[in-house]
Amino acid sequence: MEKKKLEFRGGWSVAFLPVYIFLFFCILYFVVFKTFEMYALAMGAFVALLISALFTRRGHYEQFWEAVYAGAREAVPVTVLLLIIGMFSAMIKATNISTGFVWLADSLNVDGGLFTAFTFFAVCVIASATGSSLGTMFTCFPIFYAAGILLGSNPAALAGAIVCGGIFGDNVAPISDTTIISAGTQEYTKKSGFADVGGCVASRLKYSLAAGAISFALFWIFGGGGTSGSGAKEILAENKNPVTLVMLVPVALMLITAVKTRNIYKAITVGLILGTIIGLAFRLLTPDSILSVKDGAPAGFLTDGINGMIATITLVISVYGIMGVLTAAGALERITDMILGSRLGKSACGAEIAMMLGISVTTMFFGGVTSASMATFGKIQNEIGKRAGLHPYRRANLLDGFANSIVLAVPFLSVFVFIGSSLTAGYEYAKALSVTQVGSFMFYCFSLFLVLLFSVITGWGRMYEGDGGCPVKKADGEISF
Repeated sequence: MEKKKLEFRGGWSVAFLPVYIFLFFCILYFVVFKTFEMYALAMGAFVALLISALFTRRGHYEQFWEAVYAGAREAVPVTVLLLIIGMFSAMIKATNISTGFVWLADSLNVDGGLFTAFTFFAVCVIASATGSSLGTMFTCFPIFYAAGILLGSNPAALAGAIVCGGIFGDNVAPISDTTIISAGTQEYTKKSGFADVGGCVASRLKYSLAAGAISFALFWIFGGGGTSGSGAKEILAENKNPVTLVMLVPVALMLITAVKTRNIYKAITVGLILGTIIGLAFRLLTPDSILSVKDGAPAGFLTDGINGMIATITLVISVYGIMGVLTAAGALERITDMILGSRLGKSACGAEIAMMLGISVTTMFFGGVTSASMATFGKIQNEIGKRAGLHPYRRANLLDGFANSIVLAVPFLSVFVFIGSSLTAGYEYAKALSVTQVGSFMFYCFSLFLVLLFSVITGWGRMYEGDGGCPVKKADGEISF
């Protein structure tokens, strides 16, 4: 028996009311209040649900909240994984690995444009290790930006390099929330289950590394021309520690395990255990920094990791709840049918162009909050991709890739550009940069968009479900070929 659709006064299009209200809160916080907090956006989503429920037809109010629960239940695997990766991310941050790269830059005597390019590379590695783009930006700006502008780097290019490095990590890190959401929204048709994180990362590296290489060259070419000044050596001396580079060992092993086993839980377990042992052995960690109590409150990277993910998880649950409403009202199905019924739905290339446009517009509407935009458009992309026969890896890679590309460089509609601009303030020897200045040097976002667009037009890397050699994840987690 087919379940009765959720109905609203005014028709099925009113089902998008919670999306519009959520968008209002995004604009309110980003543009008006000029601040960014995940939990504030989650509040906006829950308020949107409370208001939208009042517009249901008589007898559908309870069904509305059942739809919210159904959508939130789909977020459970994602939330569990986010809590686990939070601990690994907090461990890497606790060891302050960025100071190792500062030591390396000083040892190689890089400055000017080369320092800008080196900074991009270093932040890429750090962000890939922590899985946190914004967290990496807050950590790296005080160190790399402060030293770089005194070493002759172009301030705007240097800021763009740090922001882009964080976005690179968001795009490829198996422990990134966006990587997990992009994989967790794309289902198999011929087999049960969702795309596994390791497989997605392994198959998207070619796009990300190509865009990263282009960006490195561009930052090198256009990243110089600044004015060197006194104080650089002092900053470098205070923020360099070669020993922290040893933490790249557990990071590398975690990445290898994730790709080889296609099981992110095993990878995080290996990384946590090995990272803790190495951190203690090289005195980068102490027993108190792992687990302790300070002033009556829990402390240590294990609890910090959990606590640091709560706001993101709350946002994910709220957005999945909104998607549950859209699904129950048949709104997502209607949009999917409209796209597939158009000229774009006549070919795999056309379906991928529709995916590109859909996730780009959604991300722009959400102010560059990629986790929210992927959770929102991911269901539509899933349906479009399944009907076109595209492999879940391909769908997840296009979802994550285009969300992290050119749309994040839009000056007044990107939280990344906004935060990058705000973090350039407060330096005596450099003026704060505008969002337009930072947005002009988002080379990785531009490059990734062009690489993916080339892939869509030419079919490079396109996979269909059932292609030989493509691993298929079963419901019990086993991988078959």
